Amino acid sequence: QVQLVESGGGLVQAGGSLTLSCAASGSILSINAMGWYRQVPGKQRELVAKITSGGSTNYADSVKGRFTISRDNAKNTVQLQMNSLKAEDTAVYYCNGNFWVVLGALKDYWGQGTQVTVSS
Repeated sequence: QVQLVESGGGLVQAGGSLTLSCAASGSILSINAMGWYRQVPGKQRELVAKITSGGSTNYADSVKGRFTISRDNAKNTVQLQMNSLKAEDTAVYYCNGNFWVVLGALKDYWGQGTQVTVSS
């Protein structure tokens, strides 16, 4: 069993910063990638940022230059530093982990979500 626990969401004024953290635990053999997605009511969940075990990153165009994803493979954690936040960044943010688990399977796991609200 694998769990992802997120922390760091909250309310911030436009132009401010927040850092989201996600810790993975359980029967993980190795990390393929970890990332952050977000979702607002009535819309599909979208990729915000992703980082592979090798350190390659991928960002949504809307957050490039403002958000930075980082990871600690030894601790199975990933962080999302969010700067210059805008009202349109308001969403529930979900941590995602793509892990090699027991029996050689590569599986996706999700955190419970953390609310980020940016007031204008």
